[in-house]
Amino acid sequence: MPAPFSVDDFADKFDSLYRLVIVASRRANQISKNEAHGFAQVLHGEKSTVQALDEVLAGKISYVSGDQEDEDFLN
Repeated sequence: MPAPFSVDDFADKFDSLYRLVIVASRRANQISKNEAHGFAQVLHGEKSTVQALDEVLAGKISYVSGDQEDEDFLN
């Protein structure tokens, strides 16, 4: 059983808890869509939400805010 997550674990990764929820939920949806067996996979492995949060902690997921996206588009 994985250790429970704390909000403090993600303090240096995101500027707000809201952004963490949005990014992790989008990644969890991507993971669950890619799983071949759906519910049976959850019974034998980790849930997609836990996998997504693990990836966030490992630094495998990044995001671009609207301001950065606009600047990249204009340059």
